[in-house]
Amino acid sequence: MRDAKLTGFARNNRKALTEPETRLWLALRAKRFEKVKFRRQKVVGPYIVDFASRGPMLVVEVDGDSHADQERYDDERTRYLELQGYRVIRFTNREVMENLEGVLTAIALAGACGKSPLPTLSPEGERA
Repeated sequence: MRDAKLTGFARNNRKALTEPETRLWLALRAKRFEKVKFRRQKVVGPYIVDFASRGPMLVVEVDGDSHADQERYDDERTRYLELQGYRVIRFTNREVMENLEGVLTAIALAGACGKSPLPTLSPEGERA
């Protein structure tokens, strides 16, 4: 069952994208990119991800300066998303603003690599 409060936050986030998120969204939306359907500010379990695709199972995060101080949280979040079958890739705001083509190339490669196995996980969910 979906958390109504979290869904509300995601809805509000969609209305208040940052400039880097907006630029990337314009390239990804409406199957414009590699004919892949991306969703923005999507709820996945207890988290809201910036952009997600189910085919390939890919999460794209655009991190601002605030992420520098939350490495542990981001690692836990990434582990959870990987356990759900997603491959997670991250870019900084600066990368998106200064090298959008490079970011899109990396996303395309990650999507193509989505056919390769995810990191090996033990039954307990730890990386092997």
